[in-house]
Amino acid sequence: MESLKLQNSLKLVRAEKKISQGELAEMVGVSRQTISSIENNQFCPSAKLALLICVALEKHFEELFYFE
Repeated sequence: MESLKLQNSLKLVRAEKKISQGELAEMVGVSRQTISSIENNQFCPSAKLALLICVALEKHFEELFYFE
């Protein structure tokens, strides 16, 4: 069975809303490096962090995160 990897459109949505990595990081209580790592698929966020990001960007989970 093929392994699914969590992908995201975080960078695109963040850019559309004109929010920097640092601003988003501050909104959700993590470092800018954490946001960068999530955007580059180097770090998979916890369910709680993913939810906080969705709330901060006013998006549903499915609009930001998907499996590939």
